[in-house]
Amino acid sequence: MPDVRFVQLSPAALAALIDGDLAAASAAAGAPLSQYLVDEAWLWRVRLTDVEADPAAAEWIARAAVAEPEGVTVGHGGFHGPPDENGVVEVAYSVAPEHRRKGYAKAMLRSLLARADADPRVTAVRASIRPDNVGSRATIAGFGFRKIGEQWDPEDGLEDVYLRSS
Repeated sequence: MPDVRFVQLSPAALAALIDGDLAAASAAAGAPLSQYLVDEAWLWRVRLTDVEADPAAAEWIARAAVAEPEGVTVGHGGFHGPPDENGVVEVAYSVAPEHRRKGYAKAMLRSLLARADADPRVTAVRASIRPDNVGSRATIAGFGFRKIGEQWDPEDGLEDVYLRSS
């Protein structure tokens, strides 16, 4: 299985990604980022607002996933925010199309779950996945998630909601 490390994206890196300035974003992050992250500017706008509202949220969200030892950015991952009032965090990850089906999503998920499990404030990890997203359902298989319901997401439509105790 491949290995990934996460690089936190500072407000300066997020702003540069939003502006489409890959060189400035990479410099601010201290890692060679990818065009895939620039293409996700809609997400970075949301995350920059989150971090500006709660600077402590930065340690949970907006991270580039870098394959090691290659040093290539293969996607991004993190959580939607810090633990909520019940200690639940929602996992989020995405792999650039050219790096899919190589084990990076599972490597990211494994790392994110270890991060959540190491924090005593976290009681559970949630995942929301569209029913037709076979790849994401396969990614969480074997990690202890169980379906607990469904929800409607304005961006993605119907999603199955999964939970895993931490």
